[in-house]
Amino acid sequence: MYDEELIYDLADLFKVFADSTRIRILHCLMDSESCVGDIATALEMSQTAISHQLRVLKHSHLVRCRRDGKQMYYSLADDHVKTILAAGLEHVEE
Repeated sequence: MYDEELIYDLADLFKVFADSTRIRILHCLMDSESCVGDIATALEMSQTAISHQLRVLKHSHLVRCRRDGKQMYYSLADDHVKTILAAGLEHVEE
């Protein structure tokens, strides 16, 4: 049996994946890092909305960022994120 706190942490992780905008952002970052403006353009959304969702994703350790001058670049935190997305897509496509 899993530790109760671990179960709650896992449930919180899946809640992050329950938002279609966040899934779209993660998909944008699958192959390469990107800045807020480029993600906003690709998803046809405001930079403010993208920034908010990136904050949630960063807090959940699903994305990481690096600064280059004044610009922040975001990328997937690790290959586990790709694995989770791929497994989810495989499941819904069945």
